[in-house]
Formats: sequence, structure tokens, C-alpha cells
Amino acid sequence: MISEKAKNIQPSMTLAITAKAKELVMQGHDVVGFGAGEPDFDTPIPIKKAAIEAIEAGYTKYTPATGVLELRELIATKLKKDNNLDYTADQIIVNSGAKHSLSTAFQTILNSGEEVIMASPYWVSYPEIIKIAGGVPVIIQTKESNNFKITAKELEATITDKTKALLLNSPSNPIGAVYSREELESIAEVAVNHNIYVISDEIYERLVYDGNQHISIAEISPEIKHLTILINGMSKDYAMTGWRLGYTAGNSEVIKAMGNIQGHAVSHPSSITQYAGIGALNCNEEVFLEMHKEYDQRRKYMVERLDGMKSLSYIYPQGAFYVFINISKLLNKTYNGKIIRTSLELADALLEDSKVALVPGIAFGIDTFVRVSYATTMEEIKKGLDRIEKFIELGV
Repeated sequence: MISEKAKNIQPSMTLAITAKAKELVMQGHDVVGFGAGEPDFDTPIPIKKAAIEAIEAGYTKYTPATGVLELRELIATKLKKDNNLDYTADQIIVNSGAKHSLSTAFQTILNSGEEVIMASPYWVSYPEIIKIAGGVPVIIQTKESNNFKITAKELEATITDKTKALLLNSPSNPIGAVYSREELESIAEVAVNHNIYVISDEIYERLVYDGNQHISIAEISPEIKHLTILINGMSKDYAMTGWRLGYTAGNSEVIKAMGNIQGHAVSHPSSITQYAGIGALNCNEEVFLEMHKEYDQRRKYMVERLDGMKSLSYIYPQGAFYVFINISKLLNKTYNGKIIRTSLELADALLEDSKVALVPGIAFGIDTFVRVSYATTMEEIKKGLDRIEKFIELGV
């Protein structure tokens, strides 16, 4: 009695691993969680206060389907200040998290059987969100030597008469790669020539390091801006994962259609969450900078430790809060009597034997890597890396 569409959707492996780790914690085990992409920081106090004040003021009623006007105007101001992009409030819709932004955007643009191109490795939910919307994910097997980024040449070679969009993620999950302006210019030229949308997931926009700069592909030209559906949100930058607040910016036709779908699906994001979002965008910049500084320290420590583990290599993270680790040299070895052949078997063994939770690369479309997150305390990072190092030493 279940639809074929539902049968073909895979559960989120990152959420499953996080749930398994939490179950072990409930049983009394000391588990180091490198799995979920969730800031360990609490939501900043000014944001909480904005939500409390909204409740006390009675802002608990329906809002417009596209979101509170004040919030959309603040997002437009942010996009102008940070990205040099001109959007009006009617070109912006707020959604119940960036995942919901993506879902609604794909439902808006895709007809059954139309294709969306993306890079592998990819964020675990991308293919499933596209399939739910009736689309077909088309995966480009990108090169490790290019930090797994799509090139304009690869994009050109993959486009067919069924291609509707390119899904771009920069800074990227799980890689931490950041596309340069030159790379985006080349990709934008191809997209414009073929008149395909670019869904640009920029949720890790502000989490960039070492002098790297986030560039939105919508900045490249008026032509690509018209074709870009820009996705962002509050979860990562402002430690608001559970609040569920994302937003989309695009041309008026797309945003209006997204509003029509959202109005029937969820009406609108929680009114209280929207006012918390207003508080976030009015927040002092220092709130974010302190979190960013801590992430950077953890990142540097993690890669320094990994440099000392000769069986491992990794993609140097330029952004986000992950390290994508090549485990090829660990595979087909025996650990505590178990032969480890896949990234999933390695993740299971580390969780069961060493109480370290990380995400196997197969969740992202590549089986010779694992992803670890440094969105946890330095104490937990040190403990987890000690356990991984000890585990590796057992391999024969």
C-alpha cells in the first residue's frame, strides 16, 4: 500500500548514525559524535530573546505564505551587503529550513523525469529530495585532484535535452571545498548557454577559512542571476538547527510559485521562528565571529592530527565544518577479528568497538572516504582522534 516513490527513497544515513550513537549514550557509553552537521553551540541569547518577545507580543498567528515582510526585507539587505545581490522582498521566500527550501524549489521547477546534475560526493539528501519532486538525479563522478568540484567541461558533457538544473553547493558538504570566482564564471557560462537553472546551496556561506571568499554564482552576471535559485538559512551560521528556518531568493516567477506550493504544504514557517530569524539578522557580528574562530581552531587541530596518521589522507577543508578522509589504505584489513571492506563497515566498527560516530562515504556516493565533523568541542575532538588512531593501530 506504499507508493513506489516512497519505496525508492533512502533514509538519511547521517540521522541514522546519530540516532544509533544517541542510543549508545542512553545505555551509558561514552560516545564521541563526529556525525551530524550540527553546531555544538547554543543559539545566541539575542535570538532567543527575539523569539520570547514575539510570543509575549502575541505574534503567534498565521503569516503570509512567503514569510513575514520584515524578515524578507532583512534578508534582502543581507544579500546586498554580503553578496552584492539586489533582491526585493517579493523575490524572497522563507521556508522551514534550507532542506525545505530545496524541496520546495525542486517541486516548483521539475516536471516528471527532468534531470538535475550534481557532483559526487554529494550531501546525502540531494538525490532523495530530487526524486521526491519527480526528478532524476544525474551524478558527475568528480575528481579528487580537483577537490571533487564540478568543472564547466564536465557540466557541458553531462547536459542532455532533459536537463533542468545544476545543483551547486559551495562551501560544500561533505568536502569543505569552495568554488572560486573563475570556476563559477565558467559554470555560469555553460548554464546560461543551455538555459538551465542553478540551485545554489549556500548554507555554509560564512564558514570559510584561510582567506578564502564565498562567491555566490548569482553574482557573476544578470543572466545567471535570473536562472539562479539561491538557498540559504540560519541553521549553521547562527546555531539554529532545531528552529528550522531557511530562505530562497530567485526571480519573481519562481518565488511566487514556491509560495503557492508552500501555502498548501505548510502554510508558512513557524511565526515564532521567523521572529527569531529577525533577531538573528539584527544580531551583533561578534556572536558569529566567536563561533567561527572556534571552528577554525578545531579545524586546524584536526588536520594536524590527521597529518600524523600515515594510513589516512584527506581533502583540506576550505569551508563548512567537516573533514573528508580517504580510508582506502584501511580497507580489506582486519580489526578486532573483523575484515573491513567498506566505509559503512568501518563506521560500524568504529562505533561498536571505539565508540566513535562518523559518516561513511557511501552516504555521499563514494565508498573510500568517511566524513568527520568538527562541530563539537575540542575535548571531544581530541578524544575521538585518539580512539581512531588506536583503532587504526589494531589493523592487520
